[in-house]
Amino acid sequence: MKCPYCGHLENKVVDSRLNKDFTITRRRRACDACERRFTTYERLEVTMPMLVKKDGRREAFDRHKVLAGITKACEKRPVAMAEIEDFVDRLEIELQDLGEREILVGDVGERVMRGLRDLDDVAYVRFASVYRQFKDINEFMDELKGMLDHRKD
Repeated sequence: MKCPYCGHLENKVVDSRLNKDFTITRRRRACDACERRFTTYERLEVTMPMLVKKDGRREAFDRHKVLAGITKACEKRPVAMAEIEDFVDRLEIELQDLGEREILVGDVGERVMRGLRDLDDVAYVRFASVYRQFKDINEFMDELKGMLDHRKD
């Protein structure tokens, strides 16, 4: 690891700690040349499938974009941020487990909607109304009826 102060390549690890989720390792290092300390973070790098948009363009999966959309749908609802982050974590793992190099953006949207249906009904309807781009109230009512039927099962 290159020292951010003097550029020297030799250093030693003084302390290592895992974060609370055991997904990131924080390392305190000391440069052998200038003896200054600095911190590095080590995390597992995973490869997510590329998203194929409706118009055929390809785009990298963006966790922050998904998180922002779900957070917006859950705004002013009794859904904890930890629940939302756990849901996005599970979604990422699900997409990785598919083993596909590309996935249709519609498949991701449907997975988000299924998860939101279990998380919060109002958030589900909010997300669905934007995602499905309802053209009129009848389409919206059909979605609500479908949600109520799902609830009965």
